[in-house]
This record gives sequence, structure tokens and C-alpha cells, in this order.
Amino acid sequence: MAEIKSKVTLIGAMLARPGLEFIYEGELPACEQCKVRKACNNLKVGRKYRVLSIRTTVHGCSVHLNGACAVEIVESPVVGLIKADLAIANSRVLPDLSCTQRECKSYPLCHPDGIVSGERYMVSEVLGNAPDHCEKGRSLKLVELRPI
Repeated sequence: MAEIKSKVTLIGAMLARPGLEFIYEGELPACEQCKVRKACNNLKVGRKYRVLSIRTTVHGCSVHLNGACAVEIVESPVVGLIKADLAIANSRVLPDLSCTQRECKSYPLCHPDGIVSGERYMVSEVLGNAPDHCEKGRSLKLVELRPI
């Protein structure tokens, strides 16, 4: 399997700690005039990231209290449900986000944070059966997904 590549970005200094996971939401209007905005906004919107280490560099920031801190990050795996027949380790899948049954107990795992609609992912590990019954009657498996 290919090695996961890290990258450097900036996040709020008060948030910066190893192990922190976050979903990148995109650039804010307050960032338009910032001289380091490209370093803060070098991630993919909607993806989930994990902080590996903190660097000593801190920049002034109009969005974050106590400035923005340089951190080394990697894309985090996302745990979610996919159709059982697609749940094969190291296979590439396009998660089905079409279910609208918001009251279903499985809905949060069928639509996990960090999955971007229309993008393919690799099934890095099959974790087991779905913890709850699917209201649409689908056979689902709990898997760990990594962006491709």
C-alpha cells in the first residue's frame, strides 16, 4: 500500500494539538486580505484531516484567537457504511450518499463527515456488520475509507 503523504497547513493556535481531527470547511471572507491565506487554504473542502505535529511558526490571524499555527497533517480515514457486496479490503468505491432516511439510526454512518460526494475512496479495512438495521433493507458493512 502507498505511504500516506503529510503536508503543512495553518490552523488556529488554540486548536493545534497532535491527534486533533477536523473537517476543512473552506476559506472565509475574512481571509481575503491575509498574506498567508494560501498556506491556510491548501486543503480539500469536506475532507477529514488529522494533526501529526505542531511547528513553532505562528502567524497573526483575524479569524483565530492567538493566531494561526503551522501544523503537519494527513488525511484521516473515515468510518462509514457501504453496501456489503462492495466491502472488500483495498477495493475502490464510490460511497452511495443518496439515502434520505434521516430518522434511520444508520444515517450518520451512511453519510459520515469527511466523505465528499462524487469522490472515490479505498476500503482500507472491513470492520464488520452495520451496528443498526437499515430502514431501506440494504445489507451494509462498516468499513474504514481512505481518500484516493
